[in-house]
Amino acid sequence: MPQKQSLATLEEFKAFCADEADFLEVYDFQAERIDYGEATVRLPYERKHVRPGETVSGPAMMAIGDYTVWVAIVGAYGVMAKMAVTTSLNINFLRAAGLNDLVCEGRVFKRGKRLAVGEGTVYADGYEEPVAHVTATYSIPPVKT
Repeated sequence: MPQKQSLATLEEFKAFCADEADFLEVYDFQAERIDYGEATVRLPYERKHVRPGETVSGPAMMAIGDYTVWVAIVGAYGVMAKMAVTTSLNINFLRAAGLNDLVCEGRVFKRGKRLAVGEGTVYADGYEEPVAHVTATYSIPPVKT
């Protein structure tokens, strides 16, 4: 995707999440970067995200992947995309994450009028190899005129 200026700043994104995203009480996602069609999000390690076997759970990996692609979509469409909804999500679990923060790098690779498609690569903080790869499609709300 060509480098363009993000249509939402990190500050705008955090402000509307503080007002409207109650689910962040469960997943304490921390958006670290938002650019045009790209984002970086961290999920700090907490015991509540750990599964038997002493590793961060698959549902936590799915959640950060979904959320990160959504943040990248907001960067590509602006704050109006906060109403974008996931229509499909696929994840490949690649290896255990251990007891670490998760960090996800997301990007939008198709920006359409009604649909956006993106991917997220999930890492265990401090490791070079990814622990999961997510692809997701989102329905973009119509622009009201």
